[in-house]
Amino acid sequence: MAKEDEKKEAGEWREFFWNPRTHELLGRTASSWGLILLFYLVFYTFLAGMFCLTMYVMLLTLDDYKPTWQDRLATPGLMIRPKGDNMEILYDVKKTESWDNYVKALNSFLSPYNDSQQVLNNDACAPDKHYVQDDSGPVRNVPKRSCQFNRTVLGDCAGINDEYFGYRDGKPCILIKLNRVIGMLPGKDGQSPYVTCGAKKEDSEFLGDVAYFPPNGTFNLMYYPYYGKRAQVNYSQPLVAVKFLNLTLNTDINIECKIISNTIREFSDRDKFAGRVSFKLRVNSLD
Repeated sequence: MAKEDEKKEAGEWREFFWNPRTHELLGRTASSWGLILLFYLVFYTFLAGMFCLTMYVMLLTLDDYKPTWQDRLATPGLMIRPKGDNMEILYDVKKTESWDNYVKALNSFLSPYNDSQQVLNNDACAPDKHYVQDDSGPVRNVPKRSCQFNRTVLGDCAGINDEYFGYRDGKPCILIKLNRVIGMLPGKDGQSPYVTCGAKKEDSEFLGDVAYFPPNGTFNLMYYPYYGKRAQVNYSQPLVAVKFLNLTLNTDINIECKIISNTIREFSDRDKFAGRVSFKLRVNSLD
């Protein structure tokens, strides 16, 4: 009796999968399956078409050279080179291996700024005024030219006269750059923004003298505005080099560098990189 029930159940399953009398597959005829497949084909084709149309309309609103929507930062950030781990630059003067990576990082970073490379790619611009290159109505003025920033401008921190950037002598150089913001004009009325560095209050007695390159630590106006990587392919971001001349050795010194400009007035307490950068510097010289 049990075997007959099993045979009956198996037969019902086989008939559900394919019924030879009604020619139904899984309970549906060929025409029924055809209508279902046609419905889903039309439905998903419609969804794909809507997606493509939406993407097309969105792409029409985008500019190839400038973001359509851009958060204009009241205060752009600063960054240093070399960065070191956790924004700490720690080394021992007498241990070459402790500062050799810093020197290599600076040389690599500055290689595009070699004078010979800058002469080939960029213009010798008039200083102390913005290098504005407007479009002529609907006609794009691209690629836009860029101003030369020659490595030699960094003086003692160029790595030319002193290939060790002062690290071997316990007088390290730090490079500072202002983050790029498309269209930003940091400075006006012929007054370029500049960088100033100082120790935190508790470390002020350990910092000593500081030298800036270019003179006064300025980001000259001629390097602005920045028009974006695609429109200004050879743009050389201006730098300020800071050389610490007589640090107190074997001491942690917390340093803050910030941008001073007549167009940048707000500094956020919540963002330590807004218009400033903080790092720790320690130079050891143990006998």
